[in-house]
Amino acid sequence: MFLAEASIQLVPDGTLLIHLLMVAVMVIILNRTLLKPINKILADREKYILGRIEEAKDLIETAGQKRNEYEAGLKAARTEGYHLLERERAQAVREKDDKIRAFKEETNRKVAQEIESTKKQQQQVRSELEAQAGTLSAMITQQILKR
Repeated sequence: MFLAEASIQLVPDGTLLIHLLMVAVMVIILNRTLLKPINKILADREKYILGRIEEAKDLIETAGQKRNEYEAGLKAARTEGYHLLERERAQAVREKDDKIRAFKEETNRKVAQEIESTKKQQQQVRSELEAQAGTLSAMITQQILKR
């Protein structure tokens, strides 16, 4: 028996063709009933995943554009704010300068009025002093001449 097993030789015959035909039929049947639906499911899943990836890329691109628009708007708003602050500051400086100029003019006017008033008082006092000096000189002259 041991010798019989060692001496078995496989010789291709008609059954080999039957076996090959059966394997081919089984592959065709498995392809149509099992592998084709599985491959279709896998292809649909891949298409779905790729579609979702494209959608995500579009969303990322849209978000990037909106972020850029937001940043541009923010920059424009800041610029406008700085311009507004500069205009307000310039207006405040002009108003301050106008008030200072008006105050200086008013002060100069008051000083001029006071100087004029002082000059008038000085003239008045001088004329009074001259009149008093004339009176005093007449009195002194009379006093000296009476003696």
